[in-house]
Amino acid sequence: MAIIALLHGPNLNLLGQREPHIYGTATLADYEDAVSAAAAEHGHTVDAFQSNHEGALVDAIHTARTGAAAIIINPGAFTHYSWAIHDALSAFAGPVIEVHISNPNAREPWRHTSVVAPVATGSIIGLGMHGYVLAVQAVAAKLAEVSHVAAAEPRE
Repeated sequence: MAIIALLHGPNLNLLGQREPHIYGTATLADYEDAVSAAAAEHGHTVDAFQSNHEGALVDAIHTARTGAAAIIINPGAFTHYSWAIHDALSAFAGPVIEVHISNPNAREPWRHTSVVAPVATGSIIGLGMHGYVLAVQAVAAKLAEVSHVAAAEPRE
């Protein structure tokens, strides 16, 4: 069993209220419930955190270094300019999956660049809640690979 850190950036606390034509009507709690249920199917648990403050997300990533096996992160607008989040994620040893509810590449040009993607194991965009479930499946597969490799290594 592993802990997956589920991190949400600015304004995601307004899911279900903010721009439902883009983000839908599901709330942040709905997303967290879906991720927790998907993780439980793989024997994992979720530690969810949301903040509108960059430093708080950096601190959560630092905490995950010793308390979580993987990170699923939707950095919100920090995706496009937070080198602090980029650097914190680059110091995390486990899988990192970047998730976006909408497709940033189909929106305003300033949303087309992710400074998180270069340090993420993978990115899932534009699939709404289903993208989060896919992120859990990807994390579970990556953790199983690591576990399988560790089990196959000779012991001294």
